[in-house]
Amino acid sequence: MKRFLLAAVLAASSAMAATVAQADQIIGSYVAYIGQDDLYNSKGARLNEPWQILRQDRANYHRFGISQPGDEWDPFFGSMENRGIMERMIMNGTMEPAAARNLLRGGATVFVRIYGVGNSGRYLKVTVTR
Repeated sequence: MKRFLLAAVLAASSAMAATVAQADQIIGSYVAYIGQDDLYNSKGARLNEPWQILRQDRANYHRFGISQPGDEWDPFFGSMENRGIMERMIMNGTMEPAAARNLLRGGATVFVRIYGVGNSGRYLKVTVTR
């Protein structure tokens, strides 16, 4: 019986350690200024959702070499696949409604924290200032 209890305690401890190890961590962050180029997609259509503008900003920075003063490199959104999951990451994260409105107007500075496990992004925390 004691062996069984010891094995159960060790298994529970191991499972708990694995859960703690899998907790989301900041895997990257960046600051960017949202300029006019970030408000329009590559075909010239006006973007209407905050995640679209953040995605375009990162595509402009990493793919097209378009940036504004204050834009920073990030370790995550250089990948087209990672930019593709930005909508889900924003939906799983946080952004105040006022911040979203400021982002949609442009001329705002964003601070984005990327949370996940390893190289897998799960959600974003976005702060916007005018």
